[in-house]
Amino acid sequence: MPFANVLTTERLAEAFESAGVDFANADVDPDVIYTPAVTLWAFLSQMLFTGEQRSCVAAVARVAAAEALQGRVVSDTNTGAYCRARSRIPEAVPQWLVLEMARECESQLPDEWRWQGRRTFLVDGSTLSMPDTPANQAKYPQPSSQAKGLGFPIMRVVALISLATALVSGFTAGPYSGKETGETALLRQLFHLLKRGDVVVADRYYGGWFMIALLQTLGVDVVTRLHQHREADFRRGGRLGANDHLVEWPKPQRPEWLDQETYDRLPNTLSVREMKFAVRERGFRTKTIVLVTTLRDDQEYSREDLADLYRQRWHAELDLRSLRSTMSLDVLRCKTPEMIRTELWMGLLAYNLMRHSLLQAAFSVEPKRSPTRSHSLVPRNEPSEGKRSPRQYSFCGAQQFLTETWLTAATHHGDLTALIELR
Repeated sequence: MPFANVLTTERLAEAFESAGVDFANADVDPDVIYTPAVTLWAFLSQMLFTGEQRSCVAAVARVAAAEALQGRVVSDTNTGAYCRARSRIPEAVPQWLVLEMARECESQLPDEWRWQGRRTFLVDGSTLSMPDTPANQAKYPQPSSQAKGLGFPIMRVVALISLATALVSGFTAGPYSGKETGETALLRQLFHLLKRGDVVVADRYYGGWFMIALLQTLGVDVVTRLHQHREADFRRGGRLGANDHLVEWPKPQRPEWLDQETYDRLPNTLSVREMKFAVRERGFRTKTIVLVTTLRDDQEYSREDLADLYRQRWHAELDLRSLRSTMSLDVLRCKTPEMIRTELWMGLLAYNLMRHSLLQAAFSVEPKRSPTRSHSLVPRNEPSEGKRSPRQYSFCGAQQFLTETWLTAATHHGDLTALIELR
């Protein structure tokens, strides 16, 4: 099957076991078609295709075609058995696969592919819609600005995306409105995925005092634009250079969402570095920007390095566009909140698998076998000189090529690296 070099039997078994999924055992019933692995493969194929090819009918047809190509008797193409099997896969299965794949890829990258040798993540948020069913409306109500019966349920999402690999390394979702449903609140749910020494790059919405302070308590550095409610005065503070200084931000009053104990543990002042840059590129509405960062050492982190890093924040916008538009995740299809979340994580799994294929193509070598797993997700030798980075490959082109060769790839042991390189 496609991606079989990543979704190995052992890896799938571990994912299903971690979620407590056990159904349709082919060892017990040789005639069963929709085992957990086959069901996941069919669901995955739905997320890679768009339009009519995303339907359950098309997914069942692909399973039947794969059986025929491998010399088996073609199964019944009725969708009932597949839909029942699909409903037994909880969101925990694709979620485990998404996060585990991103974690392993990130851990195996050479330092040369990282910014200053450090794990660096982009943060951004968006919204998705879904069918207007009573269950979906109850969990993800439509915006209050829309008249009842004239809108669709809305889900707010926040993604943590690797700068080096473009893989989704963290993802969370919630209702569009209500208490603790904003993007900053959702980002706090992803703190457990970060570790000391990481760098987070975000837009000004995430540049509040408490967000920066909480990330600093985790040992995570931040690069962001100055929050819209703050002003920079470069006549004050510790001067590092022209329009570059260190400044102390006093602790604001405790917000309602923060408990008193955590508030008391935070420092009374927050030491940050502010830098102002003129924007001379055509087409940009903003003429000057002020960056704020906890990377205060101007000898180790120059203005130019930090400006270049923040410029790469735009990748987050492009990556979310790939998820929303290229993969058509902006409008989900399932009728219940439980299946909506599973569908979303399956879409993220399809996205990460595609990004992993691009990562392998960037290395232009077969993945080496690992002593602890069937395959290492990232080759351990460094990329050859002159090779492109994963972000220099076309995600849209790779997806189009994959969907066109989906069943052909199923008969070639699931290795898509050579196909991706042709793009």
